[in-house]
Amino acid sequence: MKEATVSSDQSTSAPGLALARKLNILLDTAEAEGRKITFNDVRDAMSAAGTPLSRARWHYMRSGTGPAVKKAELLQNLARFFGVSENYLTDGDEELPPRVEAQLELLASMRANKVRNFAARQLDGLSPETLLQIRDLIDEQLSRRRPE
Repeated sequence: MKEATVSSDQSTSAPGLALARKLNILLDTAEAEGRKITFNDVRDAMSAAGTPLSRARWHYMRSGTGPAVKKAELLQNLARFFGVSENYLTDGDEELPPRVEAQLELLASMRANKVRNFAARQLDGLSPETLLQIRDLIDEQLSRRRPE
């Protein structure tokens, strides 16, 4: 297996922010697929793959507050665990894998529906016209947030 190195953009002033963003996107994607991934799941998978991971290091990696992760093998094992390209976490490329992008769109849609459902429950007793106006406002705000 070719040994990858972590790109230089992750070793700049905010070394772990790009990695933290990617890890959190992968965790959100797994949740959208119905899998709630815990630290124990990650720790066990990394131990089995030969790259042990402590709770503190996982926290630093997810928050982007720790030192840059230079161990490419750990990043590749994490990528395998999440089912994305081994280079996704080591490359500076911000492009999302197609599966992840599709899941994020689904997650955004699910969140939008939760907002609508919450509003419907809370606004009981208002006239149908008022409810339709509120729905239109919510839809307008949600469409502004979606990238075209």
